[in-house]
Amino acid sequence: MNKILSWDIYEITTKESSIQGVMLRGRIRKYSLENNITLLTENATDAENTVRFGLLNKENIDEVISFIETIIPDSKVSLIQENLPNPVLSKMKVNKEDRYTI
Repeated sequence: MNKILSWDIYEITTKESSIQGVMLRGRIRKYSLENNITLLTENATDAENTVRFGLLNKENIDEVISFIETIIPDSKVSLIQENLPNPVLSKMKVNKEDRYTI
């Protein structure tokens, strides 16, 4: 039986630095690949200058935050949702299952 993976979703924002259009998602992805970290990343479409990423539920976030802070010193990483199966990162309201019928 297959198990659906659950993700913890984090949001990166900054005080002044631009984080969209500067290859941030690709750099985070490359870091995760080189460090054997399962990670998803997307630009937010429902918030200005915001990038979101997901780590498998309960994974250690510390090294990812440290990496992000080295390339974007004024960044802030916030946990915005825990234990979310099959997340959509670009627009968080899509993750509200009660919005949809099948």
